[in-house]
Amino acid sequence: MKACIKNIKLFIINLLFPNKCPYCSDIIEYNQFACENCKSKFPKEIYFTYAKGGYKCVAPFIYKDIYKKAVHQFKFKNRGSYARQLSYPLSESIKKHYVDESFDFVTCVPMHKKSLKKRGYNQAELLAKECAERLNLPYAETLIKFKENQPQHTLPTAQKAENVKGVYKITDKMLVKGKRILIIDDIITTGHTLGECAKILAEAESKQISCAAICMTNYQE
Repeated sequence: MKACIKNIKLFIINLLFPNKCPYCSDIIEYNQFACENCKSKFPKEIYFTYAKGGYKCVAPFIYKDIYKKAVHQFKFKNRGSYARQLSYPLSESIKKHYVDESFDFVTCVPMHKKSLKKRGYNQAELLAKECAERLNLPYAETLIKFKENQPQHTLPTAQKAENVKGVYKITDKMLVKGKRILIIDDIITTGHTLGECAKILAEAESKQISCAAICMTNYQE
């Protein structure tokens, strides 16, 4: 029933605001996640790397070409609605790569309240909630970003590790203790951000921590 109501809402919204392909901006049907041309370009393989600390991270795309455009629009151009479409290839990658693993819930990399107010939404949170629904898992807020820092993408690699230290804290230790957690972000570059979040969850005695992102930049082809 919940899925049916959501589809009806999406249909109505699409009548007023036509659905667009995140990768090329062409108009598509309300229930499509990409146009046929862009879907035909999707990689057949699933990419993976490791966040700092050895936490595996999977992604459906490399951060370039049409995938870079989609994430840029989603993150910086007020296209929060793209979370629904981007969550499809992301959740499929998660299901295929983590086929032998199970999770208790999905969480995300948090934003500082000032950045959240400026952007209007946390793109990682939108992705995580959509993926949780597709994976039939609950979503939970596990971390808070209580200290403002410089955006990671503006810094040289040598400064990124120090930039994320001491900026996150756990929301509820009992919530994560003994749990198998999937953390989602939009992009993984050096892996310092996801690694720092995973480390804090591990210190709170989470049983298992895995990661996923729409794109990665550090994959060696």
